Amino acid sequence: MKENHLIEVEGLKKYFNVGNGKIVKAVDDLNFYIREGETLGMVGESGCGKSTAGRTILRLYEPTAGSVRFNGTDIYKLSPSKMKAMRRDMQMIFQDPYASLNPRFTVSDIIGEALDIHKMAGSRKERKKRIEELLDMVGLNPDHATRYPHEFSGGQRQRIGIARALAVNPKFIICDEPISALDVSIQAQVVNLLQELQDRLGLTYLFIAHDLSMVKHISDRVAVMYLGKMVELADSEELYANPIHPYTKTLLSAIPIPDPEIEENKKRLVMNDGLSGPIHSAKDGNAAAEEDTRLVEVSKGHWVAAPYA
Repeated sequence: MKENHLIEVEGLKKYFNVGNGKIVKAVDDLNFYIREGETLGMVGESGCGKSTAGRTILRLYEPTAGSVRFNGTDIYKLSPSKMKAMRRDMQMIFQDPYASLNPRFTVSDIIGEALDIHKMAGSRKERKKRIEELLDMVGLNPDHATRYPHEFSGGQRQRIGIARALAVNPKFIICDEPISALDVSIQAQVVNLLQELQDRLGLTYLFIAHDLSMVKHISDRVAVMYLGKMVELADSEELYANPIHPYTKTLLSAIPIPDPEIEENKKRLVMNDGLSGPIHSAKDGNAAAEEDTRLVEVSKGHWVAAPYA
């Protein structure tokens, strides 16, 4: 493991068999690292493989190939009992706060479940105190602990989801589009909360989203996903100032500009690479999709898929 690399992903693939001899290459040969304490943003259109990548990195999905090292340990080689212990260090905040919270559980049950599984509270009093600390940490009141998810707004529910992820003192959190289901007025509050918690607790994030302006705001570096592959990776400011891959340029051209005249005259780019999508023949593959897409470093820290470097 290289110095201060908390996560190292190498050759990660996740394919799904969809019948009739066809497979979906949802994640296809990802290679990247995340430094301790940094936020790596991962962007791309819906269906490009971002969420599947996140779930495979956490081993919620078993990989088709590749490795993920956490602090130098390949998590795919861990036994179930050791993987259970590892999950204390690796948590996830899910996209939909309406679907990811059990409606039959109180907030206390939702947050306390992880404490129970990992035996992190020695007594009921200690458990109650920890849950109240977590609620306070995410901006909710201790008396919210006895309520049910349906009694909260979307933003409050997502705060409960964040508290649940923090319960076991993780080092690494995957934020899987944590603001996309929220009102725009609430999104900035949740992102600011995530940044405050990162500074306070020394957290490392993989922040998955398709809102490019928000990703720029929160991320140290940004990775661009397209049809299961990573096509560009650079420091946040560098990527937005100097996009190289056609797909990155297409994404950035779609960001609305809050000036009617500029927005009206802005040229919207369209990606046209001849690829039909992520579904391939299990036997033959898709010739166009099999082109060399390894990343090449075109300037310090700026990586682009080989054909465009």
